[in-house]
This record gives sequence, C-alpha cells and structure tokens, in this order.
Amino acid sequence: MSLLTRNEAAGKIMVALDKPDAQAALELAERLQGFGCWMKVGMELFFAAGPAIVQELKSRGFRIFLDLKMHDIPNTVRGGARSITRLGVDLFNVHGAGGLAMMSAAAEGVQDALQAGDVEQAPLVIAVTQLTSTSQQVLNDEIGIPGDLENAVVHYAELARKAGLQGVVASPLEVAAVKKACGASFITVTPGIRPRWAEVGDQTRITTPRDALEGGTDYLVIGRPITGASKPEEALDTILKEMTQL
Repeated sequence: MSLLTRNEAAGKIMVALDKPDAQAALELAERLQGFGCWMKVGMELFFAAGPAIVQELKSRGFRIFLDLKMHDIPNTVRGGARSITRLGVDLFNVHGAGGLAMMSAAAEGVQDALQAGDVEQAPLVIAVTQLTSTSQQVLNDEIGIPGDLENAVVHYAELARKAGLQGVVASPLEVAAVKKACGASFITVTPGIRPRWAEVGDQTRITTPRDALEGGTDYLVIGRPITGASKPEEALDTILKEMTQL
C-alpha cells in the first residue's frame, strides 16, 4: 500500500462524537476544525441534541456520518431514511439484520427525498453487519446465529449490496472478505480502531489505524483514543502521523 498524504488520511477518519450534549460536542469539534476529518454523530449525541447538531456541524464544514443503525419494518425505515436524507448528512446506516426488504426501503427513502427536491445529493447508505464488540461466542450463543463470524458479516454485506446500499460497517478483520465478496468499490467503514498506545475498552475485534488501512478499509471510525484525550487535537495528529509515515 502506498503512503497516504496527510489530507488523504484525515479524510478517512470519522471521529465518533459520543458526547452527552451539543455544547460538549461542538467544543470538541472546534478543536478538530481544519483537520479534514469526518464527524460521526451517534445515538447519545443525536438523542440529546436532535437534528440541529447535524446542521450545526455541517455549517462548520464537517462531513457527517449519522450512526443510528435503523432497524424496523420497511415502511418505517423508508420514512426514516427520507427524513435523514433531508438533514443533509453524507452517510447513514441501517442494520443488516433487518433483511433485504428493509435495506431496500432505506435506499428508496433516499430516492424519495431526491425526487421531491429536498436535497440535491444523495447520502451514502451502509449496513451494520456485526458490532465490533460481538465475539464468536456472543454471535453463536447469545444472538443465535450459527457458524463463523466472518461468514455472518459477509452474508449481511452481500444482502446490503443486493439491496442497493453502498457499503457496510464491519470490523477491520473482515474487510478483505467483504471486498472479495462485494467488490473493491463496496465501502467498508471500520470501528474497532485502536492505536497501539490506546486502551482497548469494550471492543473485541480491533486493529491499529495503519493495519486497518493496509487491510483495505475505506473509513476508520475512531472515538475514545481521540475524544477521551486531554488534548484531542494532539491525539488526532499522532494518529495521522502513524497513518502517513513509515
């Protein structure tokens, strides 16, 4: 793999903005202004601050991954996807466990918003496969899906592609298998990214940023190693150096 420029590396990082309110989120975003990274707005922040936080971050020039993992009947997901598209996010997700019809409905909701003239550009839509906190034992014994974890991830990825989605969320360990099954242009967004100097936390299927890039992923979701640092801008700078230097 050829080395990335600093700007290219920054454009692959999605900072998990897991903060309890808008003020805390915007204070962190301000410290990372100018790096060129994405912001991932998850459930904690979105449920606390609402759609306004997306609009505020967009006004500051950030690209937004809205991480709400929609999982409901197809009609409800279609309406949710239409509303999310109207927010102007750049990427959002549904849960692959909802099945083919549900994922197809998400793609239809995006088209509904486009055809109504609510937005000019469609967001990318991806499917969650298995959470990076899910181990083989949890998959088999608790979730009740038999077989190998990688096979389960690839199965959801193939369904997502068939439904017209553009990619999946998967751990870095499954990226190669997803790309082999669905093609190099099929997007992989990978949580479970931990620099060697960071704590693992509640993740089980993880790699370093450099290893994830060498594995072929498109985007790296990084949260606590940056957001939990006393100087998040320095943490992000260190990660970018690890991604761009031999």
